[in-house]
Amino acid sequence: MVGIIAEISPNMSNFPTHKHIASWAGVSPGSNESAGKNKNGRITYGNKYLRSLLVELGWAASRTKHTYLSLKYTSLVGRRGKKRAIITVGHKILTASYFFIKNKNAFDELGEDYLNNFRKDKLILYYKTQLKRLDPDFNFEEEDVA
Repeated sequence: MVGIIAEISPNMSNFPTHKHIASWAGVSPGSNESAGKNKNGRITYGNKYLRSLLVELGWAASRTKHTYLSLKYTSLVGRRGKKRAIITVGHKILTASYFFIKNKNAFDELGEDYLNNFRKDKLILYYKTQLKRLDPDFNFEEEDVA
């Protein structure tokens, strides 16, 4: 956190939103859209010192056990690759740091179950409708769902 504060200063009035600071740091995802299709985009150029610090923090966070950031890394690495997953984890670290510094909050670990329980109620409803589509005569018992 000290390295991040050294690069961006504790005064958050320079950055109106977390997206501005991510773009300034060079960890915001690039956008390359043509004819309504999103294509691969490079990350933006930015503060190379802060970006390298965030990549280093991302590698460290990816190797921790039972944390939200390590689970986020493992969920992305299969689809996107190691380096893009690390940039994403660094982006999440910078976004969290922005809100910690701006709101003067303490760090609260979300835990490894956060991604699994994020949309649990919506997923249950989705699978219920899919099951109804497959078998309209199927009867739901509320005790079985929970």
